[in-house]
Amino acid sequence: MSAPSRFDRGLTDDLMSYLAASPTPYHAVANAAERLEKAGFRQVLETDAWDGSTGGKYVLRGGAIVAWYVPEGADPHTPFRIVGAHTDSPNLRVKPLPDTGAHGWRQIAVEIYGGPLLNSWLDRDLGLAGRLTLRDGATRLVNVDRPLLRVPQLAIHLDRSVTAEGLKLDKQRHLQPVWGLGPVRDGDLISFLEEESGLAAGQVTGWDLMVHSVERPAYLGRDAELVAGPRMDNLLSVQAGVAALSAVAAADSGLSYIPVLAAFDHEENGSQSDTGADGPLLGGVLERSVFARGGSYEDRARAFAGTVCLSSDTGHAVHPNYAERHDPTHHPRVNGGPILKVNVNNRYATDGSGRAVFAAACEKADVPFQSFVSNNSMPCGTTIGPITAARHGIKTVDIGVAILSMHSARELCGADDPHLLANALVAFLEG
Repeated sequence: MSAPSRFDRGLTDDLMSYLAASPTPYHAVANAAERLEKAGFRQVLETDAWDGSTGGKYVLRGGAIVAWYVPEGADPHTPFRIVGAHTDSPNLRVKPLPDTGAHGWRQIAVEIYGGPLLNSWLDRDLGLAGRLTLRDGATRLVNVDRPLLRVPQLAIHLDRSVTAEGLKLDKQRHLQPVWGLGPVRDGDLISFLEEESGLAAGQVTGWDLMVHSVERPAYLGRDAELVAGPRMDNLLSVQAGVAALSAVAAADSGLSYIPVLAAFDHEENGSQSDTGADGPLLGGVLERSVFARGGSYEDRARAFAGTVCLSSDTGHAVHPNYAERHDPTHHPRVNGGPILKVNVNNRYATDGSGRAVFAAACEKADVPFQSFVSNNSMPCGTTIGPITAARHGIKTVDIGVAILSMHSARELCGADDPHLLANALVAFLEG
């Protein structure tokens, strides 16, 4: 087997381009598919009959993508090596009746998605992007990537207590962005987006829209050791997974596993959807791959029993201003390599044997890794890892990249960690 070339800072440059071009899960999977197409993968439709041919394939469903590479000589019972991630991020999403306003201001009605740091959305220049559904059932991506909206903060003169007592935001009253002046007109926003998309009036009958900061991702710091940008949780893992899968496929010669990337939507609100990790998408794709290669249910059971998934999601780097919020002996640092996430109450799926799998991949890739565990006095978040393990009976290991400002409109990571993660994922997918 020819070894894939090691990733370097060029992957971080590409990450910033990917973040900027992917303001929504729908854009994220479209851009991932475009990268995979360039690597020789081809889309297969869920409504078509699948064949057992070798090579790279992918399925798109809404804001989710599952891609896999079948090497020459793969048996129906060949196990999978899966990189799992998610495409959604906490943000503000447009309501069904979007046109609103008061006191001469025209506003857009939004709903809170997931658990964003609400203050991070204040006084930012915001664009609007998402998916439009047309009368004939077709969909069209839209991205107004320029200053269009703003959630204005109340001046300190009208809220003197904010310095002493902290900012208090009512999710219903205080987060509706402004986008102009004048009377409120029903249908105004959708008419505007039809014009932006070159569509005839009245063509759009459905929409899934969300706001995003239009500030570009950028290197940060005296020595450009850091990267600031939106949606690192968790498009950083998606982009690294696409790069790793493409590299492994390009270097294929005798792979003993079928490498897979599964990037789901709706992780930030529980994963319970047809495009979420708690839905049937991944299991259906893996089973159909087994059956398309002439396999039986017995082959499917054998393949799943030998399968391992790395659930890759961002985690918390130690915060220099709040170190007491972290476990006193586990302080993941940015640019220290990917983190192995452990929680004995199964908020993460990692166990000792899973740690050994990840440690072997990092050793093979010559990549350092760190351990993360929550402070016992703080509640621990969770990921798609435990869901994947429980739903499919697949050994799953939770990993990721340590960042600051998680769930902010603009997050912060180390400039070396994206390519360190990608190199570890290559070694894992190779088996």
